Amino acid sequence: TSSHTRVGILNNPSSKIKEDNTAIARGILTAFLTQSNNSLKSFLSKLTKEETAKSLAAGAKIVKILLPGMDDDTFEKKYNTLGLDVIKTHQMFCQEVLKLLPGQMAVMSNGR
Repeated sequence: TSSHTRVGILNNPSSKIKEDNTAIARGILTAFLTQSNNSLKSFLSKLTKEETAKSLAAGAKIVKILLPGMDDDTFEKKYNTLGLDVIKTHQMFCQEVLKLLPGQMAVMSNGR
C-alpha cells in the first residue's frame, strides 16, 4: 500500500536452468531493469497469471504479452540478451548464503 516500498526478486529454481523454462523469470528480471514502476506493476500482474504461464510454456513469445505504455524495444533487447548466468547466480546465492533448498521460497524484509 506504500509507494515507498521496494521489491526485489531472487530466483531459486528447483530444476535445471534452461532458456525454455526460464521465460517468466527472465521476463520479471527484464521488466525490473527496463520499465517504469507503473508499467512494471501491471506487467508483473499479467506475467504471474496462470494463463500467461501456460501460453509461454506452449511457445508464445513474451513480447506478445507486453502491455501498452511499456518500452517494448528496450524490453525486447534486454530480454534477448539476458543470459542464464544471472538466474544461476540467484540460485547460488539462495542456496549458499540464504541456505534455501532448491525451489524453496522465502520472504526477506529489511535484508533479514
